[in-house]
Amino acid sequence: MTVELTYQESGHGTPLVLLHAFPLSSAMWATQHWLLADTCRLITPDQRGWGDSPLGDEEPSMDVLADDLALLLDDLKLEKVVLGGCSMGGYVTMAFLRRYPERVLGLVLANTKASADNEKAAANRIGIAHALEHTRSAEPLIENMFGNLLGKTTQTTKPAVAEAARAAILAAPVGAAAWAQYAMASRADSFEVLRGANVPALIISGEEDALITDADVSALASALPDAQVVEIPHAGHLTAIEDPTAFDGAVRTLLARV
Repeated sequence: MTVELTYQESGHGTPLVLLHAFPLSSAMWATQHWLLADTCRLITPDQRGWGDSPLGDEEPSMDVLADDLALLLDDLKLEKVVLGGCSMGGYVTMAFLRRYPERVLGLVLANTKASADNEKAAANRIGIAHALEHTRSAEPLIENMFGNLLGKTTQTTKPAVAEAARAAILAAPVGAAAWAQYAMASRADSFEVLRGANVPALIISGEEDALITDADVSALASALPDAQVVEIPHAGHLTAIEDPTAFDGAVRTLLARV
């Protein structure tokens, strides 16, 4: 069963839906709401369990998150949108593309990859989920993830950004975080669905991303029929908050192509 997602909305024009990274909520897109308001109708949902969206009782799955989004678009009477996400949001974007390809006008895939987790990566996610459930605290996210989310430049030259990200992670809902880890650990490979995506696509990477490799980016670009790659200098895994101006400039270029 799908859940009713809460969301933020601003602007007018081409509908652009951006899905947040793990372990953040839609609040990560706050800057985009004022930078892109003159360019598009921006919609940023909180995925199930995050923000004020209910967690529900479905088994963890990227497909469940894709179906939640489809219900939101139905409620908003949006048949087609430009769809994108950062990190986990990219995984949900690809799951949505698999299930609802006719509803996607264009793609934004930021700091994400199309491959499924290998055995070691999946086991690491499940271990973090168990730690979250055992401690009933978001501290395991800080211990296991925080150091890799932001680029070294951001960590050293933008302490306010780093502190805000740390605070947001510590405020992460534990149940939703564990659910999302299980869902990501079991997600499918998305290369075949990307090969069939005959829409303009934007791939955004961070020069200092410790989680997404150059090979991951190249594999994404090779799978998509019409993709542009933009690397943001001195940024890590959360490009949208580390350098929002560069991120939004890239998105504007995609919107002009749609």
